[in-house]
Amino acid sequence: MNLLNSFVVRSLPFIPKAVVGAVASRYIAGETLSDAVATVRRLNGEGAMATVDVLGEDIVTQDQATDSMFGSLEVLKAIAKHSLDSNLSVKLTSLGLKMERQFCIGNLDQIVTAAAKQNNFVRIDMEDHTCTDGTLELYRHMRSRHGNVGIVIQAYLHRSEEDVRRLAAEGANVRLCKGIYNEPPQVAIKDRAGIQRNYLFLLRILLDAGCYVGIATHDDVLIDGAKALLAERKVDRSRYEFQMLLGVRDERRKQLLAEGHRLRVYVPFGKDWYGYSTRRLKENPQMAGHVFKAMLGIGR
Repeated sequence: MNLLNSFVVRSLPFIPKAVVGAVASRYIAGETLSDAVATVRRLNGEGAMATVDVLGEDIVTQDQATDSMFGSLEVLKAIAKHSLDSNLSVKLTSLGLKMERQFCIGNLDQIVTAAAKQNNFVRIDMEDHTCTDGTLELYRHMRSRHGNVGIVIQAYLHRSEEDVRRLAAEGANVRLCKGIYNEPPQVAIKDRAGIQRNYLFLLRILLDAGCYVGIATHDDVLIDGAKALLAERKVDRSRYEFQMLLGVRDERRKQLLAEGHRLRVYVPFGKDWYGYSTRRLKENPQMAGHVFKAMLGIGR
């Protein structure tokens, strides 16, 4: 099955979009904001928090970036209107990071300002390594003006120790994840065990600095390692949260909640779901088996 999964992952560009969509539907709230609201309400009912992401970082015009900004503002309004326990995640490329710095800052500032007025929080997602410096720069610029903003660090990047030490000294609110983009070995650790070791090393730095950490992982090695670090340091449960993706390891999520840990689910929605879905399938080759089954289903 591993060989089959690898074959399907390599074949993703040639698999019909409808097949990918059938598999991805459990990992995406839907195409509309009302779909996202319904999903977050359900998660809140189960005791989980959420962070909502408007899909669509692959933009090519400023008008598209402006539309993305307004989409995020609508999410914040919906969170307030429905009294949801959720914050907002944004990708800076969707707001014009690769177009013009001041334009992107203007879009981001409108979002963070609106969130602050609603006593809400904005997480700036991290993208591929070509965006890391720009993302950290705009995060720091925004944090100097607003307190309700956090950042993401990807544990597989060689540079992440230096970035984490700086952020820890600044008292940043950090989501720590493994990393999902297919980066070259000059930039990223490529073996699973190496990424796991670096993840727990970076987590230790953040916890020892007293930072609030979003421990974003579905990996049992990392979940158990994080729980051991938290217990050793007697970290209050108000100072961290576990984070998981929608539709991934639901039973493990419920177990962490039952143990009393805060947990937030990443809830993406929107019409631009294809790029997100294929990245997730590449990150989790075991999902490829579902793609194969869907292909067989369509063929019957």
